[in-house]
Amino acid sequence: MSTFSFKQFDIVQDRVAQKVGTDGVLLGAWCSLDKQPHKILDIGSGTGLISLMCAQRFPQAFIEAIEIDHDAFEQTALNFESSKFKDQLYAYHASFQEFYDEVDERYDFMVSNPPFYNAQSIKSDDQIESRRQQARFDDALPFEELFYGVYKLLAIDGTFALVFPVEREERVLEIADYFTMMPTRKMYVQGTVDSPVKRVFMELRFRESVIKSNQKLVTQHMVIEHSRHEYTDEYIALTKDFYLKM
Repeated sequence: MSTFSFKQFDIVQDRVAQKVGTDGVLLGAWCSLDKQPHKILDIGSGTGLISLMCAQRFPQAFIEAIEIDHDAFEQTALNFESSKFKDQLYAYHASFQEFYDEVDERYDFMVSNPPFYNAQSIKSDDQIESRRQQARFDDALPFEELFYGVYKLLAIDGTFALVFPVEREERVLEIADYFTMMPTRKMYVQGTVDSPVKRVFMELRFRESVIKSNQKLVTQHMVIEHSRHEYTDEYIALTKDFYLKM
């Protein structure tokens, strides 16, 4: 069985394509830095990694996770049930569209790292199949529908965190603006100091709440490694509470 062990929980991941990766770990460690959320929704939970990280970081929070893929949902549920945080966690087998059409609740924190954000990293010798996979991921939950669901379910003073490829930033900001949301934190991430920025981590809030609180945009830059497996101080500081060997 394929298992990735963290300091306070294990992730079984033998049945999912989306294994534990840097994007998920960084998002789980970075998000909601200055808040202590009480009701969290993880959109596209995969293995349940981010939900479990949130449970570790926010012991007073109740976390709900949505996963459309049957195998991934079962792994999320297994990882929840096997953890010491199980009383804080609940998983739904549903699409986000189904969920936001049926649920009449508000969450003070929402987070998302669905597989389609990382679809470009799927490696296949069959380029036609790779494109097919990319299309399926993009069709599963377009940004417009993701933000529409967040618009419906996020508390007026809540925060939404996500990660996406840097080339999509302009489009994400356009859609966020349409749904009256604006960024309050950004983090641009590159593998090494000489490599290009590939990912943007972003937190957004409703414009009304940002203006009312006079919150200013905070922009960060993160370099993960000096060289192969030689991690930067910033990356170690952010992830040391989770990785076994940090």
